[in-house]
Amino acid sequence: MTRVLSGAVLVSIAVAVVWLAPAPVFFAVAELLLVLAFVEYARLAAACGLPIPAVPAGFATMLASVGVSSFPWIGDQRAGAAIFLDAVLMSGFVVLAAITLTTWRGDRDALGRAAAAVFPMLYLGLPIGAMMALRASRGSAAVFLLLLTIMVSDTAQYYSGLAFGRRLLAPAISPKKTVEGALGGFICGAVLLAAAGAWWLPEMPSAVRAALGLTIVALGIAGDLFESMLKRSAGVKDSSALIPGHGGVLDRIDALLFAAPVYYVVLKYV
Repeated sequence: MTRVLSGAVLVSIAVAVVWLAPAPVFFAVAELLLVLAFVEYARLAAACGLPIPAVPAGFATMLASVGVSSFPWIGDQRAGAAIFLDAVLMSGFVVLAAITLTTWRGDRDALGRAAAAVFPMLYLGLPIGAMMALRASRGSAAVFLLLLTIMVSDTAQYYSGLAFGRRLLAPAISPKKTVEGALGGFICGAVLLAAAGAWWLPEMPSAVRAALGLTIVALGIAGDLFESMLKRSAGVKDSSALIPGHGGVLDRIDALLFAAPVYYVVLKYV
């Protein structure tokens, strides 16, 4: 019951923020989620024996998200936003990698420490920034369609796996995910995006929408498994206990972190 109630609250908040919130509020909520997700990531990294410089890494991750989002204080000019993002990623890499020089004590973890410090810019900053950019350029409907596809796919995976699941999808990473559940998610996610996209992405042919739905579901499953791998490596069940019955922020947005960048690229360039 706790999981159901907290899930209903989360969905209500997500719908309200995506559809109704003005741009500054949407940006603030997205950045808050990014900070919370980064804190959970830092804890997982520390549990794996790879502590990261939290303040500079977190700051660089937030700047990366802002660089992708192209919000008004950067300017709506693509060239300016691209220069800003390039500067953040390049300088962030150099600074964070250099900081590991001050923390390394001669163990065989130098490469791991440097990679763990730089990784959240890509893993967290770029996907969150991509969703903010979509909200600013394509409107609420485009972002909500992505969220709805992931939610419907996740629900279909759960109930399809419960009813028909026999073969494990990735037993070393997630003992509960099944091939049958994944197939249910693929079918429902693709149908949802192809159908709902007729209203929200009318310029995209139905076959392309269906293919995009399949791609989004596949990336969502990969993102979910990736975060599960991080947790198993850290020896924890959830990224945190922030959300009753659901774990942490990372546990809720893991699928979006893989799906959002590709969705953004398709809508922007394809």
